[in-house]
Amino acid sequence: MNITSWLESNEILVAWMLGISLITFLITLIAVPVIIIWMSPDYFVRVEKAGLPKAPLRILGRAIKNILGLFFLLMGLAMLLLPGQGLLTIFVGLSLLNFPGKRKLELSLFRLRGVRDSISWLRRKARKEPLEIPAKDSKP
Repeated sequence: MNITSWLESNEILVAWMLGISLITFLITLIAVPVIIIWMSPDYFVRVEKAGLPKAPLRILGRAIKNILGLFFLLMGLAMLLLPGQGLLTIFVGLSLLNFPGKRKLELSLFRLRGVRDSISWLRRKARKEPLEIPAKDSKP
């Protein structure tokens, strides 16, 4: 079975996949710049308090944030092969997720020239301060 016959025999599935791909592309095209612009300039240098939230609404908020982060991370990975802003979407997904080693991974990704230049350009266009970056040898 070649690819052409598979596509012809699965037209509905292909149409759904294309539709979902287009919708997620449009969502990330809008949401990624907004999230990057809303990031606090001290995002990488501020010290975050450890511990779990105590209020039920905070727990729900953290769960929703992590679900969104996972969504953006998966979409970013897909966009490495599909049209879209893959690395920026991965960066936003990581910034929303909570996991050990998050800052180190985010900083490694942010220090990639293309990612850093894109984020800086977006923030400049929105008249936002650039993100402060700690020295490579310091711990955020």
